[in-house]
Amino acid sequence: MVVRTISLRQWVSDLVGAVREGVRRAVGSANTSNYTVRGFRVTVENSRPDIATPFVLGRLEAALALIETYQPSRFRHLRRDVAQFWVTSYPCRGAYLPAQQTVMTELSFLARQSEFSLAEVAASILHEGIHARVHQMRIRLGFGTLPHDRSKEERLCRRAELAFGIALPPALGRPVVARATESLALADDQVAPDVDWAAAHAAKSEADRQAVDAWRRSIGQ
Repeated sequence: MVVRTISLRQWVSDLVGAVREGVRRAVGSANTSNYTVRGFRVTVENSRPDIATPFVLGRLEAALALIETYQPSRFRHLRRDVAQFWVTSYPCRGAYLPAQQTVMTELSFLARQSEFSLAEVAASILHEGIHARVHQMRIRLGFGTLPHDRSKEERLCRRAELAFGIALPPALGRPVVARATESLALADDQVAPDVDWAAAHAAKSEADRQAVDAWRRSIGQ
């Protein structure tokens, strides 16, 4: 998913601010820390006391290692096209923020290893890396501010996911291949749908609040 704007910089800036404020109100102040992971700058905004930052950093590192091992050319593209990673609470697995050249990888998506394999995390990162590559190429060609076909770009990202899944060992790649294949079969208005971000952020904030409340009960707080 690429986060787009009518006025790109302003809309993305407003959206990022709204996300941060909503999460802080729902869960509490986020602990922000900066790292270097496999050569990338990474900012973690951890608003979830039930999620350990070192654990999600380890998952991010391992997912990037999968891309570097099985799709080395895509990893090189990431190094050229992406300025940094942002790990935070967000109402989708991943997003590309073009104004900041930033790939967002969602905090709880990284943390939930029983639900999402490293291959699925890596596929999401690779997907956003394709958005980054398209954006950088459009800038180099002088088309950066012009509208373009969102569904076509999304299909390009899904085809890259599919190729990555096929390149992986079969057991590891199976869920990646299945999700990419299913997405590619969707109609254009489904593969790149319009999103009500206000509602999505509200739902995510409530889900985070409930998860933290359940965790606190489980440890007797």
